[in-house]
Amino acid sequence: MNGVQLEFKDGKCIKATADKNESYLVKILDSDAGARYLGEFAIGTNEGITRFTGQILFDEKIGGSFHMALGKSYAETLGTNDSAIHWDMICDLRRGGKITIDDQLVYQDGKFVINF
Repeated sequence: MNGVQLEFKDGKCIKATADKNESYLVKILDSDAGARYLGEFAIGTNEGITRFTGQILFDEKIGGSFHMALGKSYAETLGTNDSAIHWDMICDLRRGGKITIDDQLVYQDGKFVINF
């Protein structure tokens, strides 16, 4: 799936679009009450992994990437969201990507732009 854009409000995905297969995306997100909530959210920081391998456990850690999963969170991460789905999505942010939180830019081109 390409060109996925998700808009969240109060922790819930309230709008989902995609360049391709948008109807499938929306169908999966409507599968149960927990499917539109985040089960995982992470920014990859391993600069030693420089290219996608097709192995999600490596790819989600690539320095400059962003990884999230919609749906079920895992108990070992202290997450509480329940869903029949756990849909991992990875985005390479190293060339033009950005993350904004409450309209504040926090991450751009694979690097933090604010100090925590």
